[in-house]
Amino acid sequence: MSHRFLTALPVYNEASHVCDVLNQVAQHSPNVLVVDDGSSDGTAELLRKRTDIAVVTHPENRGYGAALLSAFQYAIDNGFDTLITIDCDGQHQPQRIPLFVEAAQSLAPDGRPVDIVSGSRYLAQFDGDTPPPVERRSINVQVTAEINRRLGLKLTDAFCGFKAYRVLSLPGLVDNIHEPGYAMPLEVWVQAARLGLVVVELPVPLIYLEEKRSFGGALDDGRTRLEYYHLVLDRSVAAIEEQSGCIGAGTLCVKGRR
Repeated sequence: MSHRFLTALPVYNEASHVCDVLNQVAQHSPNVLVVDDGSSDGTAELLRKRTDIAVVTHPENRGYGAALLSAFQYAIDNGFDTLITIDCDGQHQPQRIPLFVEAAQSLAPDGRPVDIVSGSRYLAQFDGDTPPPVERRSINVQVTAEINRRLGLKLTDAFCGFKAYRVLSLPGLVDNIHEPGYAMPLEVWVQAARLGLVVVELPVPLIYLEEKRSFGGALDDGRTRLEYYHLVLDRSVAAIEEQSGCIGAGTLCVKGRR
């Protein structure tokens, strides 16, 4: 039986990038989905001209996390084996999609299938790497360290949008993730730890094309963004701890581990 994979791109007001990125993605993925999260800059019009992609449209902007959840559900509903997610800002290299597909089909050392392959911009160095803005790197380091401490993971990059998911593992995520915004990946890690999913990292180049790229509104302030990340992480962990009957343990309680 052939392995079917889907590459999905969450998109919001990416008219300046979307066509070039999709042209590259289509060279490496036979199935491409764009989740247009309420774009108002002409992105929707550009997408309507293409016949080589599927499009899910949010009538209004709902957030990065909501767009990813729509991609998760589309992959489940359409019977794909692997879902690749890649951002549409030109900072991921579509030619690496086959590497993610291959890693997603591999087995962990203990023989279990890999559930999540997460890109890491800090696992290895590549020629031409461009350093991120100092504030963004600092926040990534802080949040990644906290996730590892509280969830028992061993990540080097908690926020890279270039990922592969085993679609059989997605229902457990879709049913338990509720954050629609940029902090949604933190809920992914909480649920991955709760479910005991197998997570591996795959090195990707460090590319920052737009140093002042906006997160939108108050989140452009680093302190506000960090507070938001902590709020979502605390809320997600507290919900699991309450269900597990170990409130206040300080780290996520999962079956067989405190």
